[in-house]
Amino acid sequence: MTKYLHGYQEEEQRRLYEQAGLLEGLIYPWIDLNRNKNLLELGSGVGGQTEILLKLYPNLSITCVEIEASQLSQAKKNLQAFQKRNIEFIQQDATQLQLDKKFDSAFICWVLEHISDPQKVLEGVFSHLEPHGVIYLTEVFNSSFHFYPKLPGLTDYYQAYNTFQVQNGGNPNIGLQLGNLLHQAGFENILVQPGGFLLDQSQPERFKLMTEYWKKLMLSSASEMVASGLIENHLVNEMNSDLDKISTDPDGIFFYQFIQANAVKP
Repeated sequence: MTKYLHGYQEEEQRRLYEQAGLLEGLIYPWIDLNRNKNLLELGSGVGGQTEILLKLYPNLSITCVEIEASQLSQAKKNLQAFQKRNIEFIQQDATQLQLDKKFDSAFICWVLEHISDPQKVLEGVFSHLEPHGVIYLTEVFNSSFHFYPKLPGLTDYYQAYNTFQVQNGGNPNIGLQLGNLLHQAGFENILVQPGGFLLDQSQPERFKLMTEYWKKLMLSSASEMVASGLIENHLVNEMNSDLDKISTDPDGIFFYQFIQANAVKP
């Protein structure tokens, strides 16, 4: 595993949980687990996506695999309302899966971007799926981000943010590689599609909500970026200010695409 870009502080744990709810309507329309019973979720974090899956699929049992103990501890707290459901929490490195059972489905969301060897992860998932098991992936395509007006603070900060992820062994555009990665891992019936949002002043409340979320996303690695010498504190303030300006500009635009994929083990 690489160093996690956003850290494991309580503030970041709250951000992850809020993020899951904010992006639910964008991610889940393309996912169908109605016929599945046993799901493997890799990089389950604080349980934000797990909670959505449990609500959407009442008959689904979920095994949550997460490398960080503090994330698992918070996930158990967040999912207390579902303690009667069949949920298993396992602390394990996703690149070295050693589970004692197989699954009919797998789910990975915003995880492969943080892993230096995503191929190894998908090969591990493949070996833990039953024949005809399905996998669903949602990952970043950060180069797709476009905003207007083009302001230098956000522009420079975002470039540094992606550079920092690469320096830590991650890939801010891993979404573009999902099809090839799945194919090389042995999966078939591979489908890949873009998802995301285009927001402007025709949807002012949603626009403002997304720019506020974007601030939290950007700030999640700010202290580490400053400590590394990649940026200075003034750029953090400029980024925040630019996002406020974009959200209130009469011609403001906010655009981002992520990539989703699903495939089947033959």
